[in-house]
Amino acid sequence: MSSYTKSFKVPFWAQILAGLVLGVLLGWLARNQDLSWLTTTLEKVGDTFIGLLKLAVAPLVFFAILVSITNLRKVNNAARLASRTLLWFMVTSLIAVSIGLVIGLLTNPGAGTGLTPKDGAKPDETGSWIDFLTGIVPTDVITPFTELNVLQIVFMAAVAGIAALQLGERAQPILNLSESVLELLQKALWWVIRLAPLGTVGLIGNAIATYGWDLIGKYATFTADIYIGCLIVLFGVYPALLATVAKANPIQFFKGAWPAIQLAFVSRSSVGTMPLTQKVTERLGVPKEYASFAVPFGATTKMDGCAAIYPAIAAIFVAQIFDIQLGVGDYLLIAFVSVVGSAATAGLTGATVMLTLTLSTLGLPMEGVGLLLAIDPILDMIRTATNVAGQALIPVLVSARENLLDREAYATADGSSLDEPRDAKAEQVPAAA
Repeated sequence: MSSYTKSFKVPFWAQILAGLVLGVLLGWLARNQDLSWLTTTLEKVGDTFIGLLKLAVAPLVFFAILVSITNLRKVNNAARLASRTLLWFMVTSLIAVSIGLVIGLLTNPGAGTGLTPKDGAKPDETGSWIDFLTGIVPTDVITPFTELNVLQIVFMAAVAGIAALQLGERAQPILNLSESVLELLQKALWWVIRLAPLGTVGLIGNAIATYGWDLIGKYATFTADIYIGCLIVLFGVYPALLATVAKANPIQFFKGAWPAIQLAFVSRSSVGTMPLTQKVTERLGVPKEYASFAVPFGATTKMDGCAAIYPAIAAIFVAQIFDIQLGVGDYLLIAFVSVVGSAATAGLTGATVMLTLTLSTLGLPMEGVGLLLAIDPILDMIRTATNVAGQALIPVLVSARENLLDREAYATADGSSLDEPRDAKAEQVPAAA
């Protein structure tokens, strides 16, 4: 009887999709009927879900990076895998930023918006290369965790992981504790992830109730550019790389990775989605030891949506609003910032730091950031979905190139069974078949 009931269990992706549809309907109802109580309820539900995700971010990032670095000792050619991973991060970022620049130059997103420089405002926090470089090293070990400075947390975790590797067996008790804490955090965060359908109702519903379609209309070209750019990377570039580099079926990749991509779309947090991203990556046949390094590393540095497509189009948008001409050198600078500075986004909701870093490098007015803050939540959904898809893609590419990919697991990956324990894989493959 239990197996009969289980066969009719609603898949996780379908639950999120249902939450998305319900959120749109409730948001539309709240806005059109002026139901302030419903808008407030949707906002609280969405904020609570995001708050729960963020609650575990700081310790999760620290222990995930620490453990992932030490796990490389279990993998043959660890240095080669790490360097290939970083190389593909940079290659795909360069492709993504190039697509963003082409789209921006072809569509002129700042034209016809009716916006003027007076509509902009400087952000409270800005980014520059000096801030980026000096901000990597914390002044104490407490502040990065209390202020959720993910880049500094990554730095401390990397130092701790490398030190543990140098100490060898003497560091084993600390590593055992770190692995146990990481499993505990991932288990707790997995419970939060299971609430994603409810969180989706609140997040999408509040966005519709608050902004409606008026704001999207005002930023129509810019919004379309971001979504088109991300969709080209998602369903054009990534499948092409899978087919040519990994010699793998792109449809099967999306079939396995879709739950993580969906959660990223609604949660707008690469780090919050990280446990699910790692799980789908392992289900796609990437060795656990390598996935436990590549996915946390990617969740904090691999940002094709937030750090490549978005700043490229946004820089062109801001330049047009302020009537500033960009030259070839400026476009090359945008590409450079996107490839090298993507760690500045650090996997958190929003990409304001990356945008300010790009604008400051080009010498564009920081007030331009204020023009985009209102529309940012709507844009951040597709940006984060693109980020997370790339974070799952690169380990698959590298594993395939290094002959580490479990092709049978890849061919049978089914995202609908992700709520099963990881060690139940033997039971899941026949069910997926």
